[in-house]
Amino acid sequence: MSLRARLLLTLGLTLALLWSVAAAWLMRDLEEKFVETLDQRLAQSARMVAGLVLQLPLDVWADAEHPVLSIPSIEGLACQVHSPQGEIMARTHADMDAVLAPGESGHAYRQAGDVTWRVFTYERNGIVITTADRMDERDMLLSGVIRVAVVPFMVALVGSMVALWLGIWRGLAPLTRLRASLAQRHPDALAPVATYGLPKEIRPLIETLNALLARVQQTILREQRFTNDAAHELRTPLTAIKTHLQVARRVEGQAAIASLSHAEEGVVRLSSTLDQLLTLARVEGRIRFDDGEASRVADVAECALADSHHTRPERFVLPSQWPETALAMPRELAITALRNLLDNALRHGPVETPIIFDAQWEPGDRFLIFSISDQGPGVDDATLKQLTQRFWRASKQQGSGLGLAIVAAITERFGGEVTFASPAGGGFTARLIVPVAHT
Repeated sequence: MSLRARLLLTLGLTLALLWSVAAAWLMRDLEEKFVETLDQRLAQSARMVAGLVLQLPLDVWADAEHPVLSIPSIEGLACQVHSPQGEIMARTHADMDAVLAPGESGHAYRQAGDVTWRVFTYERNGIVITTADRMDERDMLLSGVIRVAVVPFMVALVGSMVALWLGIWRGLAPLTRLRASLAQRHPDALAPVATYGLPKEIRPLIETLNALLARVQQTILREQRFTNDAAHELRTPLTAIKTHLQVARRVEGQAAIASLSHAEEGVVRLSSTLDQLLTLARVEGRIRFDDGEASRVADVAECALADSHHTRPERFVLPSQWPETALAMPRELAITALRNLLDNALRHGPVETPIIFDAQWEPGDRFLIFSISDQGPGVDDATLKQLTQRFWRASKQQGSGLGLAIVAAITERFGGEVTFASPAGGGFTARLIVPVAHT
């Protein structure tokens, strides 16, 4: 069932039920007030007649042979007056003695043939006045009153239903337009959906949809960039490997061995580039890396040193003690970022110069700073700004150009930062700023 139909059914039934209950309540109260009013009128008629009769001289009531007075009758209303001796002194109908006979004071119902009468008996100073109303006349009058009262209710109910339908139709019109707009979109269109003119209740939905479209677009762009990068960067080593293998097939001896050696180096370089590309894709793709192990600073630093591709322990100057804390990031990614920075220092620093590897943190600080400094020639300011770009190499013969880009992606993912400095006198320092886990 559609939302429009569900709203119409729910609200329509609720309105109909409420209007019906209100109408029944009103009709019941109206009928009670109507009967009460007519009974009061009947009683007032009897009292009025009693007041008029008592103003007559007393000798009139003593004369037993006084003729019966005939009161002009009113349609549907009858009256009869009895003297203290019980004789009929005045009446409106000569054929209603049974209905208008004296009885107990108050209201009562009496039957005369097929007609039911509402009777009121009143006694004052010995005089008994009996008044009566035809019930069929009352019922006709009550039916007319109810009919007059019900018609506005029915008109109001129908009008409410029409207003309800129009209100729901107009209220859901933005959703209908949104559905039509999305249905007409090209499958590749990932631009945000416009929120102009939409009700504020729908805007959070559209904003959430736009955020989803943005994430999908970023994912597609990452995949396209990964595909383009892989196609661009893998073509050269594959071509070189193919060439060296072809040469090895045609020559013999040391030349063949050298060609195979070059092909093997190309395979190693190709494998390293693939690993770097996949790592970068995983980091940017928000894949979970948590393995449940605490990312302790000392463990991360030691593993990064052990995993470095050009490890020479004697070249590193290490602190006497690593800070006793854990990092707020997966252990694997922390090791990868540090290892790439260490490889960069080993690759570009002079072979015989030391590399200072340190970590600074004070209890209560939110971030810990790893610093790696070498004694290389350094780089200029323009080069510093390009270090984290993909496939950018300070030396065209070394590296894949992805190591520092991976470090930047890791720090960005976890709210950290990587900075580089190169003093004018030479040397190069990389600082890895990473968040610390709450303890």
